[in-house]
Parts: sequence; C-alpha cells; structure tokens
Amino acid sequence: MSAREAIFGKLRAATIANSPALPDVTGWYAAQRRTETTAERAARLRNALEAAHTEVHTVTRSNWTTKLLQLCADKQLHSILIGKDTPHGTALQACASQALKILRYEQPISTWQNLLFDGVDAALTLAKSAIAETGSLVLWPTPEEPRLMSLVPSVHFVLLDEQNIHADFHQAMTAEGWTQGMPTNALLISGPSKTADIQQTLAYGAHGPKELVLLLIQAEGVVEGGVA
Repeated sequence: MSAREAIFGKLRAATIANSPALPDVTGWYAAQRRTETTAERAARLRNALEAAHTEVHTVTRSNWTTKLLQLCADKQLHSILIGKDTPHGTALQACASQALKILRYEQPISTWQNLLFDGVDAALTLAKSAIAETGSLVLWPTPEEPRLMSLVPSVHFVLLDEQNIHADFHQAMTAEGWTQGMPTNALLISGPSKTADIQQTLAYGAHGPKELVLLLIQAEGVVEGGVA
C-alpha cells in the first residue's frame, strides 16, 4: 500500500462527527434589537453620521429639491450630476435654474471621463436604505446610477426616505432580501472619504468626495421633535 492510499484509507475510516447546530442568528438579533420608533431610528442614524462629518438635513418630498438647490448655491456649486432617467434626478432638473448645470450620466464613461473627474462639482444619488446602528447609508448602484457617481465628484448628495432606515445590518439584509440578488458593488457609506498619513493627520477627500450631504425625507407635516 502506498503512502497516498494509506492516507486516504485513514480519512475514509475516520468517524465523521455530527455537525454542530447552526446558531439562531435571527433570534439573537431579534432579542437584542431596540424597540424604537422611526423617528428614534432616524435620530440614531443622524448622530452617527454627523459624528463622521456627514452633513444632514431633514426635508420632505415636497421641499427637498428647494433645499438641495439652496445648498448648491451656498456651496457655490456650478454643476451637479444626476442619474439617467431617475425620478429624483428628473425632479431636480425640472426646478433647477440655469445657474446650475445639470448633467445626466447617460453615456459610456470612456466618452466623458475627463469631464467627470475634472468638471463635475457634485452628484445626487438615492440611498436604498440605511443602518442606524453603524450610521451607514446603503447605496445600490444601477445602470441608471453607476457607482462612480458616489466616488468621483467632490460633493455627494444622498436622498434617503427615513422609512427605509433599519436598526442593524442583519435587519437590512433580511428585510430587503439581499440573498435574492445583489449588484456588483453594494456600498455602505458612513461619511466623506478620508485618510491619514503616518503622523495621523486626518484629511478628507483624498480619494473620493470631500463632503457627504444627506437629505433625509420625513413624512409631510413632521418636523424634528414632533408633528407640525
């Protein structure tokens, strides 16, 4: 008998132990999860994002475009990139003045790469959801809103409905059925891009947006702290 056969013989003769029972992950998270209202989850998300230098503004479905245009003017932005055929992009374009150039991501990147990297001040994307526990925005890139929109322009505006804020990562994955299909790149964003050198000096915007601005959509008639 060769050494190889002896080894395989021992492996085949070995007793296979019973697999341990899988942990009840869903039950554990359910037991640990806080009991909180949508407003409380939104406040928890906001606190975490602002701690990571994210700018957060509460808006409604009827006034978010006005707020975004005001922010563009305050920040002296001259152009903003919107997705191809997205409802929120179309809504912004419909009310923007000529002072703000609206660009649509509707061509292959190879045809306008220089403009994207050097001539676009900001971009607007929609967040699929958010995670209160970690202060993360979940972006789900699509052909209409590619990943580069959130990576290249210096200012990244994100639109999020507060009804889509989950308590934790497990709840986000299970409630949205991530196992049924995901994009090539799902993004979890918790603040503007940052890096630190060997002297531990933190710098923002070294390899991505210098500013992350969240427009958090609340229900009509609701203001921070209660009902209008």
